[in-house]
Amino acid sequence: MAYVITEPCIGTKDHACVDVCPVECFYEGPDQLFINPDECIDCDACRPECPVDAIFPDTDVPSEWEKYIQKGVDAFKKGDLKVAITREKWEKEKGVAGTVANTYYQKFKK
Repeated sequence: MAYVITEPCIGTKDHACVDVCPVECFYEGPDQLFINPDECIDCDACRPECPVDAIFPDTDVPSEWEKYIQKGVDAFKKGDLKVAITREKWEKEKGVAGTVANTYYQKFKK
């Protein structure tokens, strides 16, 4: 079983899930985080930490978000994702122009 990050992550990217992952299997995508299914050990530590309930086992993804299973597969095929940084670093970078975090929040202002 692998875990999949779905639509609620888009525009959020909280990174709380990254902090609790014991194997650092979270990666930065342009609009959301991704979990590498080859690195994930299925510990389930990330699910309760996600503030928007975006993480599901791939066998339990709600039907309206099933396309995110393939989106995750495709994201890792490209091979250009970077390991996600901790929530503390992400929060600090929000206010620093030109950083990935700052660019992301400029795009997804709420």
